[in-house]
Amino acid sequence: MIKGMTGFGSAEISSGSTKGIVEVKSVNHRYLDVGYFLPPGFMLLEDKIRKRVKKSVLRGRISIVMKITKKEVATVLFNKKVVQTYLKQEKSLKKEFGLSGNLSLGGLIRLPGVVDVQETNVNASALWPAVDKAIKIALGSLVKMRKREGASIIKDVKSQLSRMSLQINKIRSREKQVLTQQKKRMDAEEFFSYQNSIDVNEEISRLAHHIVEFRLLLKSDAAVGKKLDFIAQEMQREANTIGSKMQDKIVSNAVISIKSKIEKLREQAQNIE
Repeated sequence: MIKGMTGFGSAEISSGSTKGIVEVKSVNHRYLDVGYFLPPGFMLLEDKIRKRVKKSVLRGRISIVMKITKKEVATVLFNKKVVQTYLKQEKSLKKEFGLSGNLSLGGLIRLPGVVDVQETNVNASALWPAVDKAIKIALGSLVKMRKREGASIIKDVKSQLSRMSLQINKIRSREKQVLTQQKKRMDAEEFFSYQNSIDVNEEISRLAHHIVEFRLLLKSDAAVGKKLDFIAQEMQREANTIGSKMQDKIVSNAVISIKSKIEKLREQAQNIE
C-alpha cells in the first residue's frame, strides 16, 4: 500500500546515566533529503543515521532532532590559589582602610575564578547503539503515520478515478450520438472525413489504460509518487487531445471535468512517497 510523506515519531534515548530524546519529522519532497539537528560532537553519527533512515523511508524531507536531557554530573573544581589571593587581598584592604567583616563561603563562591565547572562530554560513538534503537522506534511511528495518510489518499484518488471513468463513458456515448446525427446530414465522403477527424477512440483507450495503471500502483509498497505524477501528465495530454478533436459542448464539459480531476491526482501524487 502506498504511503504519504507527512509523519512524526519520537523515542527516548537511554544508556546508563545518559538520557535523551530523538524526534523524526517528515514532509513532502521530491527526493530523500535528511536534515540533522544534533548535540555538539554528534556530527560523526550523521552517516549512520542516514543509513538507518533509508531502510524505512525512500522519499521526503526528513528532520532528525536529538537532545541530551541528562548526563553524568559535571565536575566542580575550587581554585584554592585564587581563594588564597582573595583572602590575602581582603586582609590587606582591611588593614589599610580599617575595614571590618569577613568574606563568607557564599561570597567567595560567587567571585570570578573561584569555581570551575567542567561539563561532562557524552561519547557519541559509545551512545550510538542507544541512539540507533531510539531512531528505529521513532521511524516506526513515523511510517505508521505515513501509511495512515496513504490510506486517506487512496480513498480520495479512487474517487477521482471513478468519476473520471464516468466522464470517459459520457464522451464515448456522445461520440456515437454525434456520428449518428452527422451521418444523416452528410454524404458518404464527407462523413468518412468527419468521422476520422473526431475519432477519439485511441485517446479514450489510453486514458482508460492510465486509470488502470494508476489503480495498480496504489497497491504498491514501493515509492511510486513520481510514477503517478508522470501518468497524470499523460492523462492530461490525452484529455487535451480529446478536447481539441471533438468541438462539442457536452464533450467539452466532460473534458473540463476530467482535467479537473487529473489536477487533483497530480496534487495527491506530490503527497505520495
